[in-house]
Parts: sequence; C-alpha cells; structure tokens
Amino acid sequence: MNRSGFRVEPADWKSDRDALRAIRETVFIREQQVPVEEEWDDLDVQCRHVIARSDDNMPIGTGRLTPQHTIGRMAVLPAWRGHGVGAALLQALLEQAMALGWEQVSLHAQVQAIGFYRRHGFVAEGEPFMEAGIEHRTMRRRLQAARDARTAPSEAPARTAGNLLQTNSCADLADAVLTLVGDARHTVCMHHRDLAPGVLDREDVLEALRCLALSGRGAGIRMLLADPDQILRDGHRLVPLVQRLPSVMHLRVPQEDEDRAYPSAFFLNDAGGYLMLPMADRFEGRGSTHNPGTARPLQRYFDEVWERAAPATVLRQLGL
Repeated sequence: MNRSGFRVEPADWKSDRDALRAIRETVFIREQQVPVEEEWDDLDVQCRHVIARSDDNMPIGTGRLTPQHTIGRMAVLPAWRGHGVGAALLQALLEQAMALGWEQVSLHAQVQAIGFYRRHGFVAEGEPFMEAGIEHRTMRRRLQAARDARTAPSEAPARTAGNLLQTNSCADLADAVLTLVGDARHTVCMHHRDLAPGVLDREDVLEALRCLALSGRGAGIRMLLADPDQILRDGHRLVPLVQRLPSVMHLRVPQEDEDRAYPSAFFLNDAGGYLMLPMADRFEGRGSTHNPGTARPLQRYFDEVWERAAPATVLRQLGL
C-alpha cells in the first residue's frame, strides 16, 4: 500500500523485530510512559504485523492483528502524525482480517483516539477502563463482507462488495457518515435537503469533515441543500465551518423543479462508498463502504444536479 511519502506493508516479527520495537519504544515506553513489562508480551510472535516506512525506508508506524481477532499496538512516530499513516495502517490490518474471513475485530482505544476509530467504522461499547495507566475504551467493527464472502463464494471478493452500511436512527446515520468521511481519499458529496440536523452538526462528524477539508490532499466537500435560509435560521453548526473553509467546502441549491422535488438523500465518497436514504426526512438507509457499481450512478446524478444548481451565497454572507 503506497501513500504520498510513505508505504505500508506486512512485517515479520523475526526479521523486522528491531524496527517494530523501535517504533513502540518511542511511542509507548518513552512518550506515553507505559511500563516496559506491560508493552512486551508473548503474543508478538503469534501476531500479524504491519509496518509503515517513509520513502527513505525509515520505520515510522506499526500495528498488529492478534489471534484473538483484536487490533493493537497501533503507533505512529510524532513527526508523521497527521499525514494519514495511522489510517493506512488500520486499513491494512482490516484488509488482512477480512482476507482471513473474520466476522469482526475489536480493539482497546485510548480515549483521545476514539474519534479516529469511529471514523473508520468502529463502535464504542462498555465503560472506560484503565490499561497501562491510560484510559481506554473497547471498540468493535463488524466485517460483514468477510462473512458474506464465505457463505457466497461465487460472488465477488469482500473488497469489491465492501462492508454493509445500514441505518435506522439518527445515531446510526451519523456513524455511517463518519465511516464514509473517514474512508474518503479526497472528496465527499452530500445530497440532503436540510443538511441532516443531528448528524452533520454532531461534534465528531464536524471534526471528521474539518480533518478531511484540511488534509491537503486536493480535498473537496460538495453539498446540495434545499433551503439555505432555513439552515441559517436553525443555526446549523456546519455553517460556520463552511464559512471558514469556503475554498474546500461548497454548497449549492437545486434550481429545477424536478431537482427540488427529489425525495431522497444520499452521501458519497471517492472510495466507492455510499449511503442512500429513500426518504430524506427519515433515518432508514442502506449503503456500502465500497460498491462502485451502485455509487457511480448516484455520483453521475449528483454531478448533473450540481451543474444546474446555484451557489448558496447566503451562507457566505456572515464571513465568520
């Protein structure tokens, strides 16, 4: 897996042991003051490891997949944080778990990293607890595609089908949007008449959108909405973010009667992920983290309406 400035690849504990230990010693033992005896365990020789290396071959990050179906020891050197290394490591581990046919994975997330894992489809459960002197919380992600691949071997591989997204509540919808934004390479498109209040103005969703907008990867966020005046009157919390980042976050209003009468809503990313709500004023929806065959027609429709739509200039007037 190649990214700008670094790559992620499988690692072998025997041959890559020194590099893996050096990263974890820097992050966990020296930086976070984890006791040495709690950092090293007998699982390392049984685990599947991944390592991130810079273009000059320096080890900069690592993570592991345990026989107990858990992800752990995720670590990125300080100088490389904020460059997508952690996301790439996590994706590599998830792909290995799916290739093994696992139905789910879990992890113990440090509380400050909960938002990061939520953006990648993990759901928190249980109460916070202390581990190695640091507050953690258990998180879990289902790997629906892997289970489907085993029960229907004649179908396409798990990566082609992606992970199922299904929503029945406001919280479900917010979590699904977090997953799509977190999986986005560069862009996200949203078609929702009132910007999904309770979802797009939730704190962690706003943070995920802000991170994507500031990622410096040619990022772009496009949104179609019906009534910008109503959004202003309601004090939607997404508006100030749009006003601060007008070169990256764009809003338009459909003008054609047919476009304005569109009853549904949907969310798309440029990784083949989508979520469709048949009725925009309800939370019931279905989608996938990777299903280009379904996402492409939605993207074409969005682009057509976008070209006919007018900029939502009223939302720029306050200049916040």
